[in-house]
Amino acid sequence: MTKATSPVPPGLHDITPYLVVRDAAKALEFYKTALGAEELHRMPTPGGKIMHAAVRIGDSTLFVADENAMPGALGPKSIGGTPVSSQPARRIRLSR
Repeated sequence: MTKATSPVPPGLHDITPYLVVRDAAKALEFYKTALGAEELHRMPTPGGKIMHAAVRIGDSTLFVADENAMPGALGPKSIGGTPVSSQPARRIRLSR
């Protein structure tokens, strides 16, 4: 019998928020100062923006990136509302 494996990577929950903001570096510094966040990693673009970053707050991970108009990833100041979205780490099958 094979052991079941989880599709959720270690350290993440079933749903992990991904924030798109205008100044991700400033947001990360705020999360560290105000919430005691620990920066896990940061992937900068050649132009110095943040393509992807992760911070841990308590037992949760939060992903953050600078807005980028090319793929339509815009922050709240650009769209006049929240860009917060959540994506399940696994598919949930609903049945009746």
